[in-house]
Amino acid sequence: RSFEIIEEHLKSVKLSGFQKDVIKRVVHATADFSYIKALKFHPDAIKSGVAAIKKGKNIITDASMVKAGINKNIASNFKMKVLCFINDKSIIRMSEKLNITRAILSMRKASKLMDKSIVSIGNAPTALFELCDLIEKGEASPALIIGVPVGFVGAKESKKKLITLNIPYITNISRKGGSNIAAAIVNALLKIAEKQ
Repeated sequence: RSFEIIEEHLKSVKLSGFQKDVIKRVVHATADFSYIKALKFHPDAIKSGVAAIKKGKNIITDASMVKAGINKNIASNFKMKVLCFINDKSIIRMSEKLNITRAILSMRKASKLMDKSIVSIGNAPTALFELCDLIEKGEASPALIIGVPVGFVGAKESKKKLITLNIPYITNISRKGGSNIAAAIVNALLKIAEKQ
């Protein structure tokens, strides 16, 4: 019934069917219809994300809560690994030593595993800023960035930076976001790949 209610709100929206599938999952996860207009899709976002899934590439997240929300059954069917380094002991030690956020260091550590993978950021704007920097330096090349960090400091700005890059993305240019949204977008893409 929830999805039927959401469908009613999507009837007049001019988006591709797959984009609507993603939006449905996000609205379902948040009960927030503003995401119907707020979510921004790079033209190749769905295609790139689904291709990465079908190839069994990694899903890299910035937060344990994003990782926890991703459908592991479908991901494992595609032989995908869901990776998050935020709580690695080496990251914690290095963060204390260098006085740099764990989110930044976890993106640096994950950069070598990002080739044609999906990166889903729902919590830390610093992770998204760092990922953008790594891409600009040629040190990371994900297939798709899901960039929906939440917050009052840096969230909106990090998303604005993301959309300037020549790389597929799904984002929303506002302070809103969160781990549940980042996971919901990944799950929508997993469902799309599963149907295909």
